[in-house]
Amino acid sequence: MRFLRLLALIVGMLLVPILAPAATTEPAPEKVHALLQLLADPQVQGWLEQQRVGSAAPAPTTQPPNGDAMMAGQIDGIRAHLAAIAAAAPHVRGALADAAAKVHGEMASHGIDHFFLLLAAFAALGFGLERLFWLVSGGVRRWIIASRMDTPGERMRAAFARFGFGASWVAAFALGTIGAFLAFDWPPALRDALLRLLVAIVMVRLSLVFGRLLFAPGAEKFRMLPMDTPEAWFWHRRLVVNVTWFAFLYAFIEWLIAQGVEPGVWRLVAYVLSLGQLALIMEMVWRRPGVRDERYKSVGWLLTVAFVVLLLLRMLGAYGVFWLGALTLGVVGTMRLISAIARHLQRTPGAPPDELVVPSVQSAAVVRAIRLVLIMLAGLILARNWGIDLGKLMADPSATIRILRGLFSVVVIGLFADLVWFVFKAMLERKLAEAQAVGVEDTAHAGQATRLRTVLPILRNVSFVTLALIAVLTAMSALGIDIAPMVAGAGVLGIAVGFGAQTLVKDIVSGVFFLFDDAFRVGEYIQSGSYKGTVESFSLRSVRLRHHRGPVYTVPFGELGAVQNMSRDWVIDKLSVGITYDSNLETARKLIKKIGQDLAADPEMGPNILEPLKMQGVEQFGDFAIQIRMKMMTRPGEQFVIRRKAYAAIKTAFDANGIKFAFPTVQVAGGADASVAAAAQQMLTDSRPAPAN
Repeated sequence: MRFLRLLALIVGMLLVPILAPAATTEPAPEKVHALLQLLADPQVQGWLEQQRVGSAAPAPTTQPPNGDAMMAGQIDGIRAHLAAIAAAAPHVRGALADAAAKVHGEMASHGIDHFFLLLAAFAALGFGLERLFWLVSGGVRRWIIASRMDTPGERMRAAFARFGFGASWVAAFALGTIGAFLAFDWPPALRDALLRLLVAIVMVRLSLVFGRLLFAPGAEKFRMLPMDTPEAWFWHRRLVVNVTWFAFLYAFIEWLIAQGVEPGVWRLVAYVLSLGQLALIMEMVWRRPGVRDERYKSVGWLLTVAFVVLLLLRMLGAYGVFWLGALTLGVVGTMRLISAIARHLQRTPGAPPDELVVPSVQSAAVVRAIRLVLIMLAGLILARNWGIDLGKLMADPSATIRILRGLFSVVVIGLFADLVWFVFKAMLERKLAEAQAVGVEDTAHAGQATRLRTVLPILRNVSFVTLALIAVLTAMSALGIDIAPMVAGAGVLGIAVGFGAQTLVKDIVSGVFFLFDDAFRVGEYIQSGSYKGTVESFSLRSVRLRHHRGPVYTVPFGELGAVQNMSRDWVIDKLSVGITYDSNLETARKLIKKIGQDLAADPEMGPNILEPLKMQGVEQFGDFAIQIRMKMMTRPGEQFVIRRKAYAAIKTAFDANGIKFAFPTVQVAGGADASVAAAAQQMLTDSRPAPAN
């Protein structure tokens, strides 16, 4: 299921703060006080002065380590990390017992009953403010429930209004609990434990609000992801469970660090408890809703391996690779989630999940801009955790650093070009979808729509090539390559190619002028010389014509010449029939007029008839028939069906009213009377001899 890849990657990022080094953790207040007292000692100050003077001597220059030395340093660091973890294992129980005893002693000195009474009062105050906020915000809740959800903007506005209401609700609870807690003076260990506990509870409450924003298990119309209600409940519960485990685990580890527990101990505790987080993620991976096919298993194993490898990398102390993998998973998961939300918000309310969605320009711009920001933030976080000083990196004049700066510029240029292209592509696809939605009955916009369907695909291809060329040249310039000779050489090469490929240039130029003249569009039936058919598509140099019997012609523009367009605006179709000389012409005229009116009133034929069928008069007197001529004006391409219908109606009406269709006949007649011929035949018979017996 695709939502597993969206949610599991983000939930997996919950491991990052726990497993990250705690180099910036603030020391305990009592240790800071002891350090200040030590620095105030005169003997310590004198010793520090001697060390400062001695360190002023120039240090010997050293060669930068090569690749083998760096690899050896990494391996030594992993060994040292594992050795520190192994050495801290016997001290885990004692360190935890000491921290717990410190908290218990402070609770006893403060009064256990008094402590629990205050804790209950804080909780009651928090829930009381929460309830008060609920009562005074009734109008806001009713407005959110009654809000319209017809357009993507209205749906986004209603969803975030609901999220803002839920976050404000949690903020009222946090103000009542944490705010009241900070108003009292607490012992250090107890204060750290309770404050982190309350923060963890607030994080859990916020996860509930965030889950209701994404999945809305109890309010389908506010749901921001395409899924049914049971599936929404599954992901909502797993999100809350994983955040709950993470919040309390993170609070516990931070409290151990604040109590001065040595790094090896709290890291070992974090690793062991992170196995529980990993188990929760794996349960979510392998019990997710969806069809249990081979793809389901492949995705499950891929995510399982990814999270297990990340945890092992952090346990081994391979921080660089760990951060690279964690940030990659986080960015990919977040982008898939944002893309799914953007597509769902633009889907018609109540439409099936597989409905084709054409992204709006605003949606494409927001999604790609978020992607750009996420990648840049991930790069900054990665540089920080790899110990790279970006300020010094930009000022370093060495060749290696210049190459790295150029590569960074290439990445930024590529991301910016990607943003511009997808925004422009979304604009073209939106216009193309609007043009395809215009029906033939909309005479005011049908011509413009077909022209857009013709020009926009070519404009899209040309724009892509142009933007890609500009991006490549800009990236080469950022790498320090002088592109001026290349541009000049390309111009000379273009001239040479132009002389050598005159036919190609002729085809391209002819195609441009055909489009400027609006000679034909996609979907129109044209004829040029021996080529005729419906225009299917264009390229830069040719047009594809589909013959009405099936063959496809690919005709270069330069070979088209004069084009006969049979699908533009209207067509006049002429019909003729032959009736006998004894037919009543006035009756025939009235019948044909009535047939034309009936066809124009037909709900299927009428919209395609611009002028109804009518009789123009007698065309000619033939040898055996009077030829009468009829005509009608229809939409292009519709005359054939209407003509068949008209002929059938004329046959029925003429037969019912005694008007006969003429057809060729041959009449043989002699100069004598018929009785004379009969008498002569009888005499001939009598004169024949009788047969012998």
